[in-house]
Amino acid sequence: MRHKFVENIPEKLEKEIVYISITYSTVAHLCACGCKNEVFTPLSPTDWKLTFDGESVSLYPSIGNWSFACKSHYWIKNNVVEWSKSWTKKQIDAGRFQDRVDKVEYYSSKSKESKIELKEVEEKYESTPSETSFWSKLKKLFNNA
Repeated sequence: MRHKFVENIPEKLEKEIVYISITYSTVAHLCACGCKNEVFTPLSPTDWKLTFDGESVSLYPSIGNWSFACKSHYWIKNNVVEWSKSWTKKQIDAGRFQDRVDKVEYYSSKSKESKIELKEVEEKYESTPSETSFWSKLKKLFNNA
């Protein structure tokens, strides 16, 4: 793969190019499997991290396209796609749950400094009705702590 630093992610992505917008803290590319789905990875303390060594880019953690039909799973390391094993539904659900917990913990610790409320984190990251039960479980966990 090649990388290209851009201010705005282009409307039409080209295959084998990783577009990086530092301005918008976003990385985008077409799925490495060739299915032509667009993959967007937000850069943040609780999402992906980008490493640029002057010649190549790497993203951490891996990219798991669990919402796509292809369900491809890979790493981008030094501009090279390294394929990883597929995950089971149980692994995907556990990974998604852990991502939510990480976000709540991170933003809850920041709330003391910046007054971010748990409700704001919920509104920002709650995207589907099936995830609503997650917040109920998490609130119950925090209330019982």
